[in-house]
Amino acid sequence: MKNNIINIKDKGGISENEIYFISSAFGFIFGLLLFIFYAPNYNKNNSSYQFEIKQGSPLTVVIDSLYEKKIIPNKTFMRVAAFFYSAEKKVKAGKYNIPNGLNYFQLVEILIDGTPAEQKRLTIPEGIWQFKLASLISKEFNLDSAKIMELSEDKEFLTTIGIEAKSAEGYLLPETYYFYDDNNEREIITKLKMEMDKIFETQSVIDQMQKMDMTKHQILTLASIIDGESNVVSEFKRISGVYHNRLNKNMLLQADPTVQYLIRHRNKKNKVYFKDLEIVSPYNTYLYAGLPPGPINNPGKEAIMAAIFPEKNDYIFFVADGNGGHVFSKSLSDHNKNVSNYRRWRNSQK
Repeated sequence: MKNNIINIKDKGGISENEIYFISSAFGFIFGLLLFIFYAPNYNKNNSSYQFEIKQGSPLTVVIDSLYEKKIIPNKTFMRVAAFFYSAEKKVKAGKYNIPNGLNYFQLVEILIDGTPAEQKRLTIPEGIWQFKLASLISKEFNLDSAKIMELSEDKEFLTTIGIEAKSAEGYLLPETYYFYDDNNEREIITKLKMEMDKIFETQSVIDQMQKMDMTKHQILTLASIIDGESNVVSEFKRISGVYHNRLNKNMLLQADPTVQYLIRHRNKKNKVYFKDLEIVSPYNTYLYAGLPPGPINNPGKEAIMAAIFPEKNDYIFFVADGNGGHVFSKSLSDHNKNVSNYRRWRNSQK
């Protein structure tokens, strides 16, 4: 019986040496994992990182970006650490200041529990002139307005952000934005341009522009005039219809905002006098037919959509009604009556 027991042990048992070896192997692997995931990851500059996660960025893109910026040495280990925290839907968008020397788990915790840097809101009014936009950005973010104006006409910079015109004026969408305090002039201009591009990416807009045989530059130019004409958004499409009618009839646009653009640095009220209608400039639509060379301000989305989808009407003229809106007419005689009515109202206000 004793011999049988010895035989069984010899055939199927595990020796003390084997147990020691397996335990050592597990201990080594466990220690290696602890070292990999808990050891600090240092960069060569021994400084913190500035890292931004865009809204809606998937975790794989975030990890790829962390690796590309050398914040982490291995993407697989970061994915494993993120898996333990179920971080796929927990990572917060924002800009982070990541200290140097974090391990994988500490980094994941910052991205899901940390507080990203606060952003500052910037609301840009529609139809704003470029120099006033530069002043607004300068005031809100303590940036150089002169540099903003310089970049607005820098051919090399404009090319990099996809503007083929001589100026960025007209290509920067007025809207409410959120920026970080450390965003610079280039970053802000680029973001405004990218938001403008989105309007022209929809298929309905592309088809309509092809139908009208108008370029993006022409649309923005017309939209800037529409935005300069009225503060009543509900009138935009009708005003657009008038200008499209005039363009189709080869009539002068005779748009006051184009003259105001020429005298924009002269006074605060931008009042147009009869002598101003004689200023020799391709921007003066009282002297030159067709659209001016480029946008005269940065139009908002409503004005742009009105330029692309104008109201179909037979109106050729319009004049202010004294209540903030306009009166439209199809004939010169009716227009002259409306002008007389407006002048009587204006004189009664003096």
